[in-house]
Formats: sequence, C-alpha cells, structure tokens
Amino acid sequence: MIERNLEEAESRTWDLLVVGGGIYGATLALEAARRGLAALVVERGGFGKETTWNSLRIVHGGLRYLQSLDLPRFRESVRERRWFLRHFPDLVRPLPCLMPLYDPPRGGALRRPSVFRMALRINDLLSRERALPPGRLLSVAETEELFPTVDRAGLRGGALWHDAVAPDPRRLVIEILRRACRSGSSALERVEALEMLVEQERAAGIRAVDRESGRSLTLRARSVVNCAGPWCGEVARRLDRRLDRDIPGLFRPALAFNLLLDREPLSRAALAVAAGEPRAQTWFLLPSEGKLLAGTAYAPVPRGSSGEEGPDEVRIGDFLAALNAALPGFGIGRGEVLDVLWGRLPARTAGGTVLASRPVVFDHGAAGGPEGLLSVSGVKLTTARAVAERALAVLSRRGGRPAPSTPLPGKAAMEGRSA
Repeated sequence: MIERNLEEAESRTWDLLVVGGGIYGATLALEAARRGLAALVVERGGFGKETTWNSLRIVHGGLRYLQSLDLPRFRESVRERRWFLRHFPDLVRPLPCLMPLYDPPRGGALRRPSVFRMALRINDLLSRERALPPGRLLSVAETEELFPTVDRAGLRGGALWHDAVAPDPRRLVIEILRRACRSGSSALERVEALEMLVEQERAAGIRAVDRESGRSLTLRARSVVNCAGPWCGEVARRLDRRLDRDIPGLFRPALAFNLLLDREPLSRAALAVAAGEPRAQTWFLLPSEGKLLAGTAYAPVPRGSSGEEGPDEVRIGDFLAALNAALPGFGIGRGEVLDVLWGRLPARTAGGTVLASRPVVFDHGAAGGPEGLLSVSGVKLTTARAVAERALAVLSRRGGRPAPSTPLPGKAAMEGRSA
C-alpha cells in the first residue's frame, strides 16, 4: 500500500529522494529498494498521470534497431521488455504485431518480404530468451485472415512478430511504487519540489509544498534525483541554482499525441501501416478496451512556448488524413475521436520532431553543482529500469553507498516464496 504520510516523510532522512512519479521515478525507487536504500518519491500531480499515461502503451523490444544495426540498444530493449513481462504478467502482456507487406513497398524499400524475413531471423537469434513466440512471414491469405479489412492492392503477405503492451500504464506505475514501498520506501502525490537543501556543497534534501493543504515541507535525503520528465529542465534549474541555462541534451520537448478512436479493433494484433508514398510514416493501431488506439504523431514545440498546449485541430485533422491514406476505405472522421492523448517527449534538437535516441543522466556534482544531485531524461517506457540502474551506479561512484540488488519484491515474496 502507498500511504500518504507527510509526518513520516519529514521525520527521517531518506537515502534517496526522487522528484517525479512517472515510470522513471517509480522504477528508480524500486531499484533503490532492491539495493537496500529507502527512497521517497514526490509527485506534484498524480502517479503516472502525465507522459506515462498518454503513451501508446507498447513496450518495444527493439526490432526497429536492427535496421541501423544498433545491437546494444536492441539487446537492452529485449532484456527490459522481458523484465516487465516476467515481473508484471498481469499488467504487461504479449502483443502480436502485424505489418502488411506490399509491392511496391509502402514506407520504404526495407519493407520487402525478403528483408523482413532476415530481420525476423536475426531478431529471433539475438533474443532467444525473449519469452515470446518467434516472428514469421505470413501468406496473403493468412494476412487477410488476421486483418480482414487489409488493403489488398499489391499485397504480398505480412510480417508478424511479438512485442508487449501495458494496457493501463498508470496501474503499472502504481504497482511498481507499491513494491518499492513494501521494502521501506515511500511515495507522496500532490507534493511539489521547490528548492534544494544543500549542506557542505552536497544535496541534503528538498523544500517542498503539499498542494492539497499548502503546508511547507522539509524533506531530508542523502541524494536527490530529478525524474520530472518534460519538466526536468525546469526542476533542474530550481534545484541547482547555479544553472543559468538549460542542460545540453537534457530535455528538448517535442509534442507527441495518440488518438483513441470510436472504432472496433481492426485485428487482434497491433497493426503497423503506412501510406504508399516514399518514406511515409508508419502508424500503429492497437486494440484498447474494445476501441482503437492510433499513434503516434509529432509536432514541434516552439522556443519559448510553455509546452502546456496539446495539438490543435489542424494537426489532429492531418493525423486523421494520414491514417485514412494508410488505410484505404477506413474513412475515420473527427467526430469519432474519443480522446486525444498527448504529452511531450525529448527531441534531438530544440523545436524539432525527431526524437532523442539516448537517455541522459546528468551529474550536477561533476559539473560544479551540488554533489548527490542527478537529473534524468529518458526516451521510452521500456528502458526506464535500465536508466534507473545507471543513475544508481553514478550515485555510487560519486560517494553513495553501493549495495547488491535483491530479488524483486512482489506477491510471492510477500508470502515468503521466491519472486
């Protein structure tokens, strides 16, 4: 259980204080707990309600990284997807994915059957422990059976592989935090970090405010990690007063949004579809509680913008037009959009829409700021736990106390059995 106990939070000195209660803050608290560290998570809103909730929910295994032969990222993604499937089987489940294949290829020459056959074989070879069925090519008839309304013009068959999906990512975040709390950590919603406590040039905690009562809080900790997602740049400047500019690469926002459509799923598999023009974007459509979730579209966040505005009607209309071009006969209209799920993801450049490919763990102490303060900018849900391990390793090298990890606390562990 996650108890909102302000008095206890103020009464002790925590090993680690985490600012931000999304997937990155939650996994950091859990990994800290596995190392015998007591972590306190503070979240100014609700756990997992922002970027994590508005994501497409797919826990990607890294098949796309084979196109660029980025094997380290591929292996990391496969490993982390397996971790979620193993430890949260009721919240993260296998997801079949189907990409119809055409002649000429739609979305680029790499989408030929011969190329996909090789990619699927490499995927299977390098991820034998993935705990998912192997990928394969489907015939035209098999593709039509799995996706009855598929566009048949030029259809050569399909590529079928498996990823994973977290249908309710907020529940996943809360369960991760619950497991951390079972091991001595704690978490507080609606508590906002205001400024850093610094003693002898080292992080000593934060001053915060309870947004329910307006009460001022002094929360002491030996280390502080900023996992505030799209707000991590703002929080970094708030905690590290010497900063007079953004930290390079930390979080340059791009607007990302998905559409929940009032249509029945087109297939039991998630669909990867693209229009016929060269280099057309691939769109994913997946079942979501009897409806259809489509994504993801991106738009720039202009310099100086607050970034608090979602997509306008023009961009939503462009998204729907692109879906209709990729799915001839689909004919989706604005009146069938049940919800627009939007948030911000890190881009490679300010004002750009090409997403960053690498997470950032910024050590403020190594850059002349307070020792024991880190700022973290992640790139996707799948690798949140791996980034948490990296952040804890940095803290250990910078004077924190290293500790071996222990089995993940879960239901079986609470009953005295191996988890």
